[in-house]
Amino acid sequence: MTTYNILLLPGDGIGAEVAQQAQRVLDVISRNRSITFNVETDLVGGVCYDVHGVAITDATMTLAHKADAVLFGAVGSPAYDDVPRDCRPEMAILRLRKDLDLYANLRPALGFDALLNASSLKPDVIAGMDLMIVRETTSGVYFGEPRGMMSHPSGDEYCIDTQGYTRSEIERVGRIAFELARQRDNRLTSVEKNNVMETGVFWKRVISELHNDYNDVHLDHMLADNCAMQLIRNPKQFDVLVTDNLFGDLLSDAAAMGTGSLGMLPSATLGDMRDTGFRSSMYEPVHGSAPDIAGQDKANPCAMILSLAMMLKYSFGMDDVASCIDQTVQAVLSDNIRTGDITESNSTLVGTQGMGDAICAKLEIALS
Repeated sequence: MTTYNILLLPGDGIGAEVAQQAQRVLDVISRNRSITFNVETDLVGGVCYDVHGVAITDATMTLAHKADAVLFGAVGSPAYDDVPRDCRPEMAILRLRKDLDLYANLRPALGFDALLNASSLKPDVIAGMDLMIVRETTSGVYFGEPRGMMSHPSGDEYCIDTQGYTRSEIERVGRIAFELARQRDNRLTSVEKNNVMETGVFWKRVISELHNDYNDVHLDHMLADNCAMQLIRNPKQFDVLVTDNLFGDLLSDAAAMGTGSLGMLPSATLGDMRDTGFRSSMYEPVHGSAPDIAGQDKANPCAMILSLAMMLKYSFGMDDVASCIDQTVQAVLSDNIRTGDITESNSTLVGTQGMGDAICAKLEIALS
């Protein structure tokens, strides 16, 4: 029997609720396949700060290093707005990415047929949309130094964030993007701002030179502001996009509107292969902790469950089961079973538990 070790970090707000549904999906898989998932759960984010005074402890980081994969819920709440910056719940995500060297964030955006009317975009614009955004996550302006308040010759208050990239940082995320494009439609769009930013000029040059190793992939370059417009105007023109930390953060949320809800958008963040034979990895829904609906059985667990499917595919090589989960989510949506964020007038409205019930029931049949 195959055994996989997973660190589950539910986090704050709705994180615990959607994580519970992901655990149920793992149980369904275990019952129908010769697989054991050893799941260890720990605190992260605001709930961790309440107990330990930090967003993530060193002990939890040790568990993350040992795990075959990390499955992450959500963190954050206005209740922690005034805590020191390095203790804020969101710092847990940044530390996990930095310490595990998780440098490539994969965010797919699919135009689900059953949700064409749930999107703010016209159905004909998003029907058939299937794109992947690859975002660099361990460098750029979120980690650059110097940062913070500085002295200024004028005497005025002055604050700075620094954007910087090394060649190797661009090359390694670029290679993952090129390799993903090879597995898809062989098209890659590199996104930056080379017209006004020196790092944009450098990014474009490094990706262009890397293209020599992947000349079977069609490569385009696009300015980030134009890309934001094109994602709304015609998202189906894209296959794989690769971009830096800041632009990837913004563009992936813009692409999410095509899916109808952030509650439908999963993600994977990948690093290099380790001695254990597993690639460093973390999987999480793109949505936040949604404290306004936490504990009310209203959260959409689909993004968390689809993130789990990405874990099965990219970490454990279980492409068939991952595909089965994707198809099961599609089937449940086609049955017009919806949580509040994606409901329509003729839908059957369910809560977090009800959506989990529907997905697990169909998945049980599909895997049996």
